[in-house]
Amino acid sequence: MADTQRSPGGARAQLVPVDFVQEMTGRAAQAPDSRTPGVDGDTWLARLPGAVDDALARWDLRVDEAGGTGPLVRHGVNALVVPVRRRDGSPAALKLTWPHPEARHEHLALRAWGGRGAVGLLAAYPSEGALLLERLDPAADLTGPPVDEACATIGALLRRLDRPALPQLDRLSEWTRRFLADPGHPRVPRRFVDQARALARGLLRDDPGLDARLVHADLHYENVLARPGVTGPDRWVAIDPKPLAAEPAYAVWPALHNRWAEATDGDLAWEIRCRLGWLCDAAGIDEDRARAWAIIRTVEDALDTARSADRPDPRPDSAPDFAPDSATDVASGAESGAAPDAEQDADLAATVQARILLLKALQPDA
Repeated sequence: MADTQRSPGGARAQLVPVDFVQEMTGRAAQAPDSRTPGVDGDTWLARLPGAVDDALARWDLRVDEAGGTGPLVRHGVNALVVPVRRRDGSPAALKLTWPHPEARHEHLALRAWGGRGAVGLLAAYPSEGALLLERLDPAADLTGPPVDEACATIGALLRRLDRPALPQLDRLSEWTRRFLADPGHPRVPRRFVDQARALARGLLRDDPGLDARLVHADLHYENVLARPGVTGPDRWVAIDPKPLAAEPAYAVWPALHNRWAEATDGDLAWEIRCRLGWLCDAAGIDEDRARAWAIIRTVEDALDTARSADRPDPRPDSAPDFAPDSATDVASGAESGAAPDAEQDADLAATVQARILLLKALQPDA
């Protein structure tokens, strides 16, 4: 998450960073589910200062101007995180999330994990996208440690987070059937699409337990933070889950394609093979299944990114994982007068090409 210059306006509006406003402005609504209408980015931003006030009053909080171990306010692509103090003076973090499908079950997953391997949930108001969380150290994530240590930590977290799936969650089997119905895209080589489809059919056919476990589907290096002052196995915890009823092997992919610059600084196939081994060894996951899901997820993401690049005004739901600092670069370009749409188009095209490189590296004989 980033911390940046705050926007002008009233007391609560000043909590909202300028670059977060830029990120959300013009974003189309996404219905979280079939019963709940979506909210576009501009409308949500207009409501955000009031939502902060409501949460502060509801849970008897005050904004922590000292900011604890990190900057005052931080944000990601979809959420604002404000450091707060509870009535007893203990630190916490108030998270307010723009409504979208991947966020609607976050509170359920965090409650199920109960602070074991994931950030602790102190309170939730799901209809407003408001969560009160334990305060972590935002400056301590897994982008700093050596990649082998980071992969081992993520693998250990996958093992700790493994538990029976919740009935409310989206199911991996349904996701897989939607993937099989995807017609493809000319920018993604047909041989990889065909390979991914064959793997998906086999996994769907052969495993009746595909939806059996609660899985954090976006467990990458920046989605693991440290508990301040804690050592040992409880130090590192997962944040920002995209919970899914799935199998743990599905969750290995994010750690393969993040820290991409390091992966490409040398023999990419060897680096990906090593990461896959470190992750699966620590998690107790079958490496062949993890590789199969990684190929499927890489193809699916490449297809989605290629279609985003075809749109007149592409605005992906998340920053491209294969283009480190791309969100920062786009913001800097906008400030200097560069055309942000052209830069975003270039980022998306580069992301598709990086996905293809990863697919080549994931081949068993690479």
